[in-house]
Amino acid sequence: MFSRILTKSCSQHSATLVRTFCASAKRDSMKVAVLGASGGIGQPLALLLKNNPLISHLSLFDIVHTPGVAADLSHICTPAQVSGHMGTDELEACLTGSHVVVIPAGVPRKPGMTRDDLFNTNASIVRDLVDACAKYCPQSMICIISNPVNSTVPIAAEVLKQRGVYDQKRVFGVTTLDVVRANTFIAQAKDLDVAHVNVPVIGGHSGETIVPLISQASPQVSFPRDERAKMTERIQNAGTEVVEAKAGAGSATLSMAYAGAKFTGSLLDALNGREDVVECTFVRSDETECKYFATPIRLGKNGVNQNLGMGHMTDFEVSLLEKAIPELNKNIAKGEEWIKANPAQ
Repeated sequence: MFSRILTKSCSQHSATLVRTFCASAKRDSMKVAVLGASGGIGQPLALLLKNNPLISHLSLFDIVHTPGVAADLSHICTPAQVSGHMGTDELEACLTGSHVVVIPAGVPRKPGMTRDDLFNTNASIVRDLVDACAKYCPQSMICIISNPVNSTVPIAAEVLKQRGVYDQKRVFGVTTLDVVRANTFIAQAKDLDVAHVNVPVIGGHSGETIVPLISQASPQVSFPRDERAKMTERIQNAGTEVVEAKAGAGSATLSMAYAGAKFTGSLLDALNGREDVVECTFVRSDETECKYFATPIRLGKNGVNQNLGMGHMTDFEVSLLEKAIPELNKNIAKGEEWIKANPAQ
């Protein structure tokens, strides 16, 4: 009896998910690869992606434990088939045919560390994984989560250029977590339904390069000057808030997994023809003097469809931007200089 009830429950749950995510039977299912799938971000990210019926094949890669993670996820009663690939010899099998590649691989922050402290380790990881993407799925959308995003996205772009397959519309730095945090903190402060709050966050993905545009929040909100400054600072330093709260046990993994799944889901919707999909993301940009810059982006079948720019900003937000640009330029240059000295082999 319990088995029949459970089977029925799983079937109903899967059907609900299909109705939720698949508005049309004409939508294409896709292969999504997660590189770093056994880690603190990778496992919950893969779990969330397993719930998206637009994904027909969830392909997981890491250097340890991936077959076990894949076996575990494969028991979940949702449509995506799961495969696990362990070790660099299996990157080809993992990546071939992938439409979207999400890269959370790398080491986490610990107390006292900045995202920049992660640079040397994560730079080489991103270089090698993106190089594999260039070889085995050169037309895929590549979503970089590995920190420091301000530097790893330029590294990814330069690797793709070296291999002759770079398309700036297809490379994204996932800064969605900054938006998720801004939405959450402002909804809490104003007692709003967070499901209906949206705060654009532009710039980069660390410290003062994060520029929340509270004046453009929907619905509109306002704060006294000192509260606005405190709210902005909290959004900018929210990652450190988690690192310190975990007291050496890691950095933001669950919230980052949620944000990564949210961005990936939006990208899949756009690839399947939905025309109203907008996410803030760190991309090649001409909006400022920075080569790469996060702004609201309309996504489409080819990736970046339209850069919606920064909109009207208050004097306070302009001052934040003025502080952000020099630091962001420095982060970008660091990534570009590193990859020139350490090219893909």
